[in-house]
Amino acid sequence: MCGIIGYCGPRIAAPILVEGLKRLEYRGYDSAGIAVAQEGRLNVVKRAGKISNLRSHVPPEMPGIIGIGHTRWATHGEVTDGNAHPHTDRGGKVAIVHNGIIENYQSLKDRLESEGVTFVSETDSEVIAHLIASFYQGDLEQAVKETVGLLKGTYGIVAMHADEPDRLVGARNGSPLVLGVGEDEMFLASDVTAIIAHTRQVIYLEDGEVVSVSHRDYRTTDLRNNHIEKQIDHIGWELEEIEKAGFTHFMEKEIHEQPESIRRATKGRIDLEYATGHLGGLNLTNRELLDINRVKILAAGTSYHAGLVAAYVLEALARIPTTAELASELRYRNPIVERNSLYFAISQSGETADTLYAMREVQRKGGRVLGICNVVGSTIARESDGGVYIHSGPEIAVASTKAFTSQLTAFYLFALIMGRMRDMSHEQGLRFAQDLDSVPGHIETILGTTGKIQDLAKRYARFDNFLFLGRGINYPVALEAALKLKEVSYIHAEGYSAAEIKHGPIALINEETPSFFIVPDDGLRGKVINNMKEVKARQGPVIALAVEGDDEVASIADDTLFVPHTSELMYPFLMTVPTQLFAYYCALERECNVDQPRNLAKSVTVE
Repeated sequence: MCGIIGYCGPRIAAPILVEGLKRLEYRGYDSAGIAVAQEGRLNVVKRAGKISNLRSHVPPEMPGIIGIGHTRWATHGEVTDGNAHPHTDRGGKVAIVHNGIIENYQSLKDRLESEGVTFVSETDSEVIAHLIASFYQGDLEQAVKETVGLLKGTYGIVAMHADEPDRLVGARNGSPLVLGVGEDEMFLASDVTAIIAHTRQVIYLEDGEVVSVSHRDYRTTDLRNNHIEKQIDHIGWELEEIEKAGFTHFMEKEIHEQPESIRRATKGRIDLEYATGHLGGLNLTNRELLDINRVKILAAGTSYHAGLVAAYVLEALARIPTTAELASELRYRNPIVERNSLYFAISQSGETADTLYAMREVQRKGGRVLGICNVVGSTIARESDGGVYIHSGPEIAVASTKAFTSQLTAFYLFALIMGRMRDMSHEQGLRFAQDLDSVPGHIETILGTTGKIQDLAKRYARFDNFLFLGRGINYPVALEAALKLKEVSYIHAEGYSAAEIKHGPIALINEETPSFFIVPDDGLRGKVINNMKEVKARQGPVIALAVEGDDEVASIADDTLFVPHTSELMYPFLMTVPTQLFAYYCALERECNVDQPRNLAKSVTVE
């Protein structure tokens, strides 16, 4: 993995490929390269490091009107020029780019080496180029089909051959690939972001499909050459939405977009007359919803933390037993799928491999899985049994921010629907709906205090270890806050239930380990205050995130940030935003690459 772009048309390919790779930078990568065909030969340029390094090595007038490009996130082999994509065969006629992992690459490599093939990289991907070359008999599409028939694992592949100067062939299994249909030109990409500047007409490939494109037409088939009729979808967002719009970083922009992204997630979905919500994509009748007696949430990373908050809300409002599970672990645990249980798969990209595979495992066992995704047309959105789009708009920064609060919004709406069908009165439902509707305004108030948060980060960014501590529904917020600080500033941070510090983590407390307490005005406030005092008694620096007017908390903490007062269940929204900003400003102080943290990828499409 991580990013793919292919072009076939009348224009010079190299600038289009480099531009497409630049738009894929947000996904995270460690090297990049392009291959362009011209007059029966391939010109390949690839470099470790940033795309700016690649750009400086691409000749200004590099000829050729067909080509492929790739940004790599290393899985097999170190970060070197040689391990960067595209990879070619020994004759220099075939070039491929590949996202995913070929699980049986070693046996394929051994076979090819026994036939005299010499490998020049440490990657699993290189075997694909050599296999295509071995099968090539003047038909690139057929050679690709024979090749992928031997592959085990995940792949999104685009291949080209110097002897077919108007042909690209793409294949997909478990790693996204999209065809862009332009005016007398075609594009292949792993993400529509790479091609939005050129076309909004796209076709999403499914697993097991192969697409063969020239600059004027395309043909989609399965591995047995059966034709597949595909629907053209329209990308509904604007190019400007993936620009920084005056902000220094995408992460900063996306934090500030949260009031609007939450409003989009609730638009048309709150019914004040009946004090309930509407989520049209659930594909469940009221009777089926009423029969649900358990909810399980499958997710990874930030989405998993959203699921933990959702479990609290669903149990509190609807009295339905709910658990959030790490998708990567559930798949290999031979999960018990119960009748009348409902599953949710949460993923910003809709392509997260761990979550996708867990969803498929549950579906194989007869479970109903609904998706909560941001990206329209993504795999989880297409393969789930129904679900909800959160409508956050493109999230470019690798560290997720606005998608987290929009995922919470979707679950809060679902909890309102389920609660009103069960235990919630009209009055309670109306109050909850109004509280949810007020969240964007509260976040706008918090965003007006960024100067205080930045000052705090300047004082604390020097520390190398942090604890984030919360209770109840805000315990997952502490986990998410710690994750954000780790992701973007590289400060070691751990999230705990504040009640748990006495069971081990208190051994870490000293003058060089700040504790960041989340202290809303709720039923556990007094307990958290006691935990703060325990840390203070051991000379640990204390930061508190409290509610406006809470002088008691401010008198204990060394530093205090405040959020507006709201109802207990709404505090996760308000408590999350200051911790995102704190992580962002700490990263700035430490001169980190905020939007593209080291070793991370935006969409993790491998296990």
